[in-house]
Amino acid sequence: MQTFADTIIVNARVLTMDTAAAKADAVAISGHSIVAVGSTAEIQALKGPATRVIDAAGGTVLPGFNEAHMHIFMGSVGLRQLSLYKVKGFDELKEKVSDYAAKNPKLKLLLARSADYTILSETERTTRHDLDRVISDRPFAMIAPDHHTAWANTKALELAGILHGKAVGVGNEVVMGEDGLASGELREADAMQPVFDLSETGGREGLGIGTGGEPDSVTPEERAIDLEIIKDGLAYCASLGITSIQNMDGNLYQLEILDEIEKTTGLPVRVRMPYHMKNFMPLADLEEKAATWHRRFHTDRLRCDFVKMFIDGVTEGESAVFLDDYAHRPGWKGDPLFSQQHLNEIVTEADRLKLPVAVHAIGDGAVRMVLDAYETAAATNGKRDARNRIEHIEVIHEDDVPRFKELGVIASMQPTHPPGNAGLPIEPYLSFIGRDRWPLAFAWRTLANAGAEIVFATDWPVSPLDPMSCIHDAMTRKRWADDLPDQRLTLAETLAAYTSTGAHVEFMEDRKGKLKPGYLADIVVLSADVEAVVSEDLASVRPVITICDGKITYDRALAG
Repeated sequence: MQTFADTIIVNARVLTMDTAAAKADAVAISGHSIVAVGSTAEIQALKGPATRVIDAAGGTVLPGFNEAHMHIFMGSVGLRQLSLYKVKGFDELKEKVSDYAAKNPKLKLLLARSADYTILSETERTTRHDLDRVISDRPFAMIAPDHHTAWANTKALELAGILHGKAVGVGNEVVMGEDGLASGELREADAMQPVFDLSETGGREGLGIGTGGEPDSVTPEERAIDLEIIKDGLAYCASLGITSIQNMDGNLYQLEILDEIEKTTGLPVRVRMPYHMKNFMPLADLEEKAATWHRRFHTDRLRCDFVKMFIDGVTEGESAVFLDDYAHRPGWKGDPLFSQQHLNEIVTEADRLKLPVAVHAIGDGAVRMVLDAYETAAATNGKRDARNRIEHIEVIHEDDVPRFKELGVIASMQPTHPPGNAGLPIEPYLSFIGRDRWPLAFAWRTLANAGAEIVFATDWPVSPLDPMSCIHDAMTRKRWADDLPDQRLTLAETLAAYTSTGAHVEFMEDRKGKLKPGYLADIVVLSADVEAVVSEDLASVRPVITICDGKITYDRALAG
């Protein structure tokens, strides 16, 4: 008896990400799985009277995008906040904030995101006095793109109880002014959280990254709001061709909300969440909490199977950790959030529990500390296929480049982050790291040539989430000077970094990240042939249809 496919995709430029059969013309899906990939004739033979036919109109068909580094709760909340992306100068800032305030008269806190460090001045740091000139009668704060720095007006600082300063954890700072009061600049999560607590969500979206802990108390009404916010964010992911996300902050609150969504309406994207280990947490938490969560949430749709950490902050906030001094600040290298011994202990214990680790490391000093910790874990427990990661790697020392392949460490990097790319300002970044570090800053090509596996992502909401825009940024990156190496990857390598390699990092390369029979039906149909589009036009290529687990999760024709 003839078995027909539920869905077939025809008239396509299929890039399978499977080296054994790299290209095809059509794909067939039944249930949750791909049943065939091949020629139009082969796939048309699987068409039955009830088969849905998707005409790709010559567009590229890929495995669904795997956003390998993002923050779903914060990003989802950000969809409702004021975006200051590419806003520059006092007049434009005031206009945007005034309009937002007028349209949202009941908001407890006016909160804006994606505010450049140089939004008001190339040389002077923004203060509460600057923001008071923007708006003074309502609490207002704006967050830097990297979410490691925020600036608040006097009203917000007063209501948050930090106008006169506040003692915060190592690596965090309520910056004080010469007048003995807070300047308005807040560095890192502990300093920012009192202001975020003023918002409608009570800052709950920041707990996964800020403390790794749970809300003190949440009413059923508040939880329902949070659930709807996250659902909106997940739908937004699907609209961009994303079928898998790897979150980089975690707590049980988010996991249980996601689990409820999966058990009711169903998750439109697959979610991987971490246990977020902070420097004040006892080592026993890894076994008592992280390993327990791993056993509780471990399906192909929702899993909690790795540990996330921060070893440093960001360069612009002078909290990244370098091997040598900041170029503009002699005597300052940055302070790590963990000692080497403490980091080694945590990574070794996570490794013993077979939990992969992902560590945020910006400066070359931080990168070396993390590599040393991974090396220590392997020496202590025995070498295994751990698939540990380092997140960002904005600067690396040449001696550490080959260690990624030697230790099997994945380089998780963001094409939207190099200064001068994706609308980001070049300064103060280049002056802070200094000319000698430029050749090995955001060194994608250098790491790839040395055999490192690379995954790409956006770090949403640090950068816009759109994968095609990110791929455009990867392919159009400009060098800061003519004598610097071209660090771009090829288009094929870039697409792999957004699909098949992302699945490999998750230990799911046996069932997703490629278009081949037996694999999960996670697919994106694009509006054009990406191989025929010039790099400058890649961002104009749009998702037409997104399919996750065999179900259409986004259809541009229906979305309008």
